[in-house]
Amino acid sequence: MLILIKGAGDLASGVAVRLAHCGYPIVMTDLDHPTSIRRTVCFSEAILNGSFTVEDVTAEYADSAEAVDPILQKEHIAVLADPKAACIRSLHPDVVVDAILAKRNLGTKITDAPVVIALGPGFTAGVDCHAVIETMRGHDLGRVILEGPAAPNTGIPGNISGFTTERVLRAPQDGTFAEIRKIGDIVKKGESVASVDGVCISAPLDGVIRGLLPTGTPVFKGMKSGDIDPRPVPEHCYTVSDKARAIGGGVLEAILMLERRNAHV
Repeated sequence: MLILIKGAGDLASGVAVRLAHCGYPIVMTDLDHPTSIRRTVCFSEAILNGSFTVEDVTAEYADSAEAVDPILQKEHIAVLADPKAACIRSLHPDVVVDAILAKRNLGTKITDAPVVIALGPGFTAGVDCHAVIETMRGHDLGRVILEGPAAPNTGIPGNISGFTTERVLRAPQDGTFAEIRKIGDIVKKGESVASVDGVCISAPLDGVIRGLLPTGTPVFKGMKSGDIDPRPVPEHCYTVSDKARAIGGGVLEAILMLERRNAHV
Protein backbone atom coordinates (compact mmCIF):
# COMPACT_ATOMS: atom_id res chain seq x y z
CA MET A 1 0.00 0.00 0.00
CA LEU A 2 1.42 3.38 -1.04
CA ILE A 3 0.48 6.51 0.93
CA LEU A 4 0.92 9.98 -0.56
CA ILE A 5 0.88 12.92 1.83
CA LYS A 6 0.33 16.38 0.38
CA GLY A 7 2.41 18.77 2.43
CA ALA A 8 5.58 18.09 4.40
CA GLY A 9 5.33 20.61 7.25
CA ASP A 10 5.38 19.73 10.94
CA LEU A 11 1.90 18.20 11.24
CA ALA A 12 2.26 16.32 7.94
CA SER A 13 5.67 15.08 9.06
CA GLY A 14 4.28 13.92 12.41
CA VAL A 15 1.66 11.94 10.52
CA ALA A 16 4.38 10.49 8.29
CA VAL A 17 6.48 9.40 11.28
CA ARG A 18 3.55 7.49 12.82
CA LEU A 19 2.69 5.82 9.51
CA ALA A 20 6.34 4.99 8.78
CA HIS A 21 6.59 3.31 12.18
CA CYS A 22 3.72 1.06 11.03
CA GLY A 23 5.67 0.06 7.92
CA TYR A 24 3.79 2.00 5.26
CA PRO A 25 5.73 3.28 2.22
CA ILE A 26 5.25 7.05 2.02
CA VAL A 27 5.66 9.78 -0.59
CA MET A 28 5.32 13.44 0.40
CA THR A 29 4.98 16.58 -1.73
CA ASP A 30 5.66 20.23 -0.94
CA LEU A 31 6.66 23.56 -2.46
CA ASP A 32 9.90 24.00 -4.43
CA HIS A 33 10.91 26.48 -1.72
CA PRO A 34 9.17 25.27 1.47
CA THR A 35 7.98 27.79 4.05
CA SER A 36 7.73 25.39 7.00
CA ILE A 37 8.18 27.11 10.37
CA ARG A 38 9.13 24.14 12.58
CA ARG A 39 11.96 23.17 10.23
CA THR A 40 13.68 20.87 12.73
CA VAL A 41 10.79 18.39 12.45
CA CYS A 42 9.74 18.89 8.82
CA PHE A 43 10.48 16.46 6.01
CA SER A 44 10.17 19.42 3.62
CA GLU A 45 13.81 20.08 4.57
CA ALA A 46 14.77 17.12 2.37
CA ILE A 47 13.90 19.27 -0.67
CA LEU A 48 16.57 21.78 0.38
CA ASN A 49 19.15 19.40 1.89
CA GLY A 50 18.79 16.18 -0.10
CA SER A 51 17.76 14.21 2.98
CA PHE A 52 16.40 14.89 6.45
CA THR A 53 15.68 12.84 9.55
CA VAL A 54 12.90 13.41 12.07
CA GLU A 55 13.34 11.27 15.17
CA ASP A 56 14.25 7.86 13.70
CA VAL A 57 12.68 8.30 10.24
CA THR A 58 14.65 9.53 7.23
CA ALA A 59 13.31 11.19 4.10
CA GLU A 60 15.13 11.74 0.81
CA TYR A 61 14.49 14.18 -2.00
CA ALA A 62 13.18 12.62 -5.21
CA ASP A 63 13.69 14.79 -8.29
CA SER A 64 11.00 12.92 -10.24
CA ALA A 65 8.32 10.28 -9.79
CA GLU A 66 10.74 7.78 -11.32
CA ALA A 67 13.19 8.42 -8.47
CA VAL A 68 10.64 7.46 -5.81
CA ASP A 69 10.91 3.67 -5.89
CA PRO A 70 14.64 3.38 -5.09
CA ILE A 71 14.08 5.59 -2.03
CA LEU A 72 11.12 3.51 -0.86
CA GLN A 73 13.22 0.36 -1.30
CA LYS A 74 15.52 1.73 1.42
CA GLU A 75 12.45 2.17 3.66
CA HIS A 76 12.91 5.93 3.52
CA ILE A 77 10.24 8.52 2.78
CA ALA A 78 10.42 10.09 -0.70
CA VAL A 79 9.79 13.85 -0.88
CA LEU A 80 9.03 15.62 -4.17
CA ALA A 81 8.89 19.32 -4.97
CA ASP A 82 5.42 19.04 -6.46
CA PRO A 83 3.03 21.68 -5.03
CA LYS A 84 0.03 20.43 -7.01
CA ALA A 85 0.79 16.76 -6.31
CA ALA A 86 0.71 16.01 -10.04
CA CYS A 87 2.63 12.81 -9.25
CA ILE A 88 -0.66 11.24 -8.11
CA ARG A 89 -1.37 10.52 -11.77
CA SER A 90 1.78 8.44 -12.21
CA LEU A 91 2.20 6.94 -8.74
CA HIS A 92 -1.43 5.82 -8.26
CA PRO A 93 -1.30 5.84 -4.44
CA ASP A 94 -3.72 3.72 -2.43
CA VAL A 95 -4.16 6.53 0.09
CA VAL A 96 -3.92 10.30 -0.31
CA VAL A 97 -3.67 12.47 2.81
CA ASP A 98 -4.13 16.21 2.34
CA ALA A 99 -1.98 17.63 5.15
CA ILE A 100 -1.35 21.07 3.66
CA LEU A 101 -3.41 22.73 6.42
CA ALA A 102 -4.43 25.59 4.15
CA LYS A 103 -7.83 25.80 5.93
CA ARG A 104 -9.40 25.30 2.49
CA ASN A 105 -9.29 22.69 -0.24
CA LEU A 106 -6.60 23.50 -2.82
CA GLY A 107 -7.58 20.74 -5.22
CA THR A 108 -7.97 17.43 -3.42
CA LYS A 109 -10.75 15.22 -4.83
CA ILE A 110 -12.43 12.16 -3.37
CA THR A 111 -11.50 10.35 -6.59
CA ASP A 112 -7.74 10.90 -6.14
CA ALA A 113 -7.32 7.46 -4.52
CA PRO A 114 -9.37 4.60 -3.04
CA VAL A 115 -8.88 6.29 0.35
CA VAL A 116 -8.67 10.08 0.63
CA ILE A 117 -8.16 11.71 4.03
CA ALA A 118 -7.91 15.42 4.81
CA LEU A 119 -6.72 17.28 7.88
CA GLY A 120 -8.74 20.06 9.46
CA PRO A 121 -11.19 22.66 8.16
CA GLY A 122 -11.95 23.22 4.50
CA PHE A 123 -13.03 19.66 3.72
CA THR A 124 -16.26 17.71 4.02
CA ALA A 125 -16.11 13.94 4.53
CA GLY A 126 -18.26 12.24 1.92
CA VAL A 127 -17.88 15.13 -0.53
CA ASP A 128 -14.22 15.89 -1.29
CA CYS A 129 -12.64 13.15 0.85
CA HIS A 130 -13.61 9.95 2.62
CA ALA A 131 -12.57 11.13 6.09
CA VAL A 132 -11.57 14.35 7.84
CA ILE A 133 -9.30 14.40 10.89
CA GLU A 134 -10.02 17.03 13.55
CA THR A 135 -6.98 19.29 14.06
CA MET A 136 -8.33 21.73 16.65
CA ARG A 137 -6.74 21.30 20.07
CA GLY A 138 -9.16 20.05 22.68
CA HIS A 139 -11.40 17.10 23.38
CA ASP A 140 -11.83 16.06 19.72
CA LEU A 141 -8.22 16.44 18.53
CA GLY A 142 -7.42 13.52 16.20
CA ARG A 143 -11.04 12.38 15.90
CA VAL A 144 -11.99 10.65 12.62
CA ILE A 145 -14.98 12.27 10.91
CA LEU A 146 -16.69 10.13 8.25
CA GLU A 147 -19.55 12.53 7.51
CA GLY A 148 -19.35 16.31 7.45
CA PRO A 149 -16.57 18.83 8.16
CA ALA A 150 -14.06 19.45 10.92
CA ALA A 151 -14.57 22.33 13.34
CA PRO A 152 -14.35 25.69 11.50
CA ASN A 153 -11.12 27.63 11.59
CA THR A 154 -11.13 30.20 14.40
CA GLY A 155 -7.98 31.97 13.24
CA ILE A 156 -6.61 31.65 16.78
CA PRO A 157 -3.59 29.39 17.39
CA GLY A 158 -4.01 26.61 19.95
CA ASN A 159 -3.65 27.49 23.62
CA ILE A 160 -0.28 26.50 25.08
CA SER A 161 0.29 27.43 28.72
CA GLY A 162 -2.29 30.19 28.41
CA PHE A 163 -0.85 31.76 25.23
CA THR A 164 -2.49 31.71 21.79
CA THR A 165 -1.90 34.49 19.23
CA GLU A 166 0.96 35.82 21.37
CA ARG A 167 3.10 32.82 20.45
CA VAL A 168 3.27 33.62 16.74
CA LEU A 169 5.95 35.78 15.11
CA ARG A 170 4.79 37.68 12.02
CA ALA A 171 6.66 39.68 9.42
CA PRO A 172 6.37 43.44 10.12
CA GLN A 173 6.60 44.30 6.42
CA ASP A 174 7.24 42.85 2.96
CA GLY A 175 10.85 41.91 2.40
CA THR A 176 13.49 39.28 3.07
CA PHE A 177 13.55 37.38 6.35
CA ALA A 178 16.79 37.01 8.35
CA GLU A 179 17.40 34.94 11.49
CA ILE A 180 19.06 36.60 14.48
CA ARG A 181 18.51 33.68 16.87
CA LYS A 182 17.91 30.03 15.97
CA ILE A 183 15.39 27.30 16.67
CA GLY A 184 15.99 25.83 20.12
CA ASP A 185 17.24 29.10 21.65
CA ILE A 186 15.65 30.21 24.91
CA VAL A 187 14.68 33.88 24.72
CA LYS A 188 13.19 36.58 26.91
CA LYS A 189 10.27 38.80 25.99
CA GLY A 190 11.49 41.75 23.91
CA GLU A 191 14.68 40.10 22.63
CA SER A 192 15.30 40.38 18.89
CA VAL A 193 14.93 37.00 17.22
CA ALA A 194 14.76 37.91 13.52
CA SER A 195 14.41 40.81 11.10
CA VAL A 196 12.88 41.74 7.76
CA ASP A 197 15.11 44.09 5.78
CA GLY A 198 16.54 45.45 9.02
CA VAL A 199 13.25 45.79 10.90
CA CYS A 200 13.50 43.61 14.02
CA ILE A 201 10.99 41.02 15.19
CA SER A 202 11.02 40.69 18.98
CA ALA A 203 10.05 37.73 21.14
CA PRO A 204 6.48 38.39 22.35
CA LEU A 205 7.00 36.28 25.50
CA ASP A 206 9.59 34.27 27.39
CA GLY A 207 10.13 30.80 25.98
CA VAL A 208 11.99 28.73 23.41
CA ILE A 209 12.06 29.41 19.68
CA ARG A 210 10.17 26.40 18.32
CA GLY A 211 9.94 27.55 14.72
CA LEU A 212 11.61 30.13 12.48
CA LEU A 213 11.81 30.69 8.74
CA PRO A 214 15.28 30.35 7.21
CA THR A 215 17.33 33.41 6.31
CA GLY A 216 16.62 34.58 2.79
CA THR A 217 12.91 33.67 2.73
CA PRO A 218 10.75 36.28 0.94
CA VAL A 219 7.90 37.33 3.25
CA PHE A 220 4.88 39.61 3.13
CA LYS A 221 3.55 41.80 5.93
CA GLY A 222 1.72 39.69 8.51
CA MET A 223 3.12 36.37 7.24
CA LYS A 224 3.70 33.78 9.96
CA SER A 225 7.47 33.65 10.38
CA GLY A 226 8.12 31.96 13.71
CA ASP A 227 6.72 30.42 16.87
CA ILE A 228 7.65 30.81 20.54
CA ASP A 229 6.79 27.96 22.93
CA PRO A 230 6.29 29.27 26.49
CA ARG A 231 7.46 25.89 27.82
CA PRO A 232 11.26 26.38 27.93
CA VAL A 233 12.22 22.85 26.84
CA PRO A 234 14.57 23.02 23.82
CA GLU A 235 14.40 19.23 23.34
CA HIS A 236 10.77 19.57 22.25
CA CYS A 237 11.96 21.47 19.16
CA TYR A 238 13.47 18.29 17.73
CA THR A 239 10.65 15.78 18.20
CA VAL A 240 7.13 15.38 16.84
CA SER A 241 4.60 17.42 18.82
CA ASP A 242 1.75 16.02 20.88
CA LYS A 243 -0.70 17.52 18.40
CA ALA A 244 0.99 15.92 15.38
CA ARG A 245 1.09 12.52 17.10
CA ALA A 246 -2.62 12.72 17.90
CA ILE A 247 -3.47 13.66 14.33
CA GLY A 248 -1.20 10.91 13.02
CA GLY A 249 -3.09 8.41 15.15
CA GLY A 250 -6.33 9.68 13.65
CA VAL A 251 -5.00 9.22 10.12
CA LEU A 252 -3.91 5.67 10.90
CA GLU A 253 -7.33 4.89 12.38
CA ALA A 254 -9.05 6.33 9.31
CA ILE A 255 -6.91 4.27 6.93
CA LEU A 256 -7.73 1.04 8.77
CA MET A 257 -11.44 1.88 9.04
CA LEU A 258 -11.76 2.78 5.36
CA GLU A 259 -9.72 -0.22 4.22
CA ARG A 260 -12.05 -2.49 6.13
CA ARG A 261 -15.13 -0.71 4.76
CA ASN A 262 -13.85 -0.93 1.18
CA ALA A 263 -13.10 -4.63 1.62
CA HIS A 264 -16.77 -5.26 2.41
CA VAL A 265 -18.17 -3.23 -0.49
